[in-house]
Amino acid sequence: MKKPVLLLVAGLLAGSAMAASPKPVDVKDTAPERYTVQKGDTLWDISNRYLKDPWRWPEIWEVNPQVRNPHLIYPGDKLVLCRIQDRNVVAVDTGGGCADVAQRLTNKATGRVDGDSGKLLPQIRSEPMSVAIPAVPLQAIRAFLSGSRVVGPEDFERAPYVLAGLGHRIIAGAGEQVYARGKGLAVGDNYGVYRRGNLYLDPDTQEILGIEAMDIGAGSITAVQGDVGTLSVARTTQEVRIEDRLLLSEAMPVTPVFHPTNPENVKPGRILQVMNSLGSGGLNSIIVVNRGERDGVVQGHTFAVYQHGGVVRDRTKDELVQLPSERSGLAMVFRTFNKVSYAIVLKASTVVKQGDEIRPPVSGD
Repeated sequence: MKKPVLLLVAGLLAGSAMAASPKPVDVKDTAPERYTVQKGDTLWDISNRYLKDPWRWPEIWEVNPQVRNPHLIYPGDKLVLCRIQDRNVVAVDTGGGCADVAQRLTNKATGRVDGDSGKLLPQIRSEPMSVAIPAVPLQAIRAFLSGSRVVGPEDFERAPYVLAGLGHRIIAGAGEQVYARGKGLAVGDNYGVYRRGNLYLDPDTQEILGIEAMDIGAGSITAVQGDVGTLSVARTTQEVRIEDRLLLSEAMPVTPVFHPTNPENVKPGRILQVMNSLGSGGLNSIIVVNRGERDGVVQGHTFAVYQHGGVVRDRTKDELVQLPSERSGLAMVFRTFNKVSYAIVLKASTVVKQGDEIRPPVSGD
């Protein structure tokens, strides 16, 4: 079923962001004057076609009458690159080309103006939301948006735990019930079932940053007697076992809307883990970094990834020399916790490894 979306004619998205920009956004020499959006494209892919620094897309994107924000573009939409008032603009071509784009930029209205009354009128475009162009490849991050999470060691240890399965069984699956023990269990509460994963330590300070709570399943409490509750298991990724922990479910809607931005005030950090690997990855790999909400990190922050420079011997002076770190990719944060964050690798010129550095990217770097 198609979901109608209310879309208003808008002016320039970036406005104040452009005025505060430290330098003009650089358009690639190979940027196409026209491009038709393809199925499977992402906003990052499209931005990367046009810009040397894709995270600066708000400074070049012009919001059109057809779109409420640049994420609501669709396969088949025709993009046009224009030079207007000494700056570059990318827009959906509605048939009038760059002349029409220029007219929209000079019109400060936030809706379509009726010729007779001068009132702002909404426009309707009915599209299935599933075909809108996402910011990043959702299939790569979907499981990490609502599955595994990072919690403090003390929170994990004092969480309710699986005591036994029905009939004293030690494992259970979806559609079965298990007994859980702990404080705060209440009928109707929804819980995720988790198993202890990696302990994250800051590689520089050795501070404990959290425990990876691995997603095992989910269910709801159907009965409670004392501190023992009955959990009806509705979903599993693997068998539920004795001593697995129960954490209250988080209300986290899965959304394709991310705004890649430069984390200018966030200090550099390190990659703690490359998920689902033995320590290295590449394009679309999910990484855990040692910067989180307490450091000012938010969804959309984009970091440059650097491999540590090696140590070589200077034969002339007979001493060891540390070589500079080399840039190896870009990663965007899509989920944050207190002390760490999950990010997806959006560009990789070489292997991305555990221990690599992350830094706010430098324009033109």
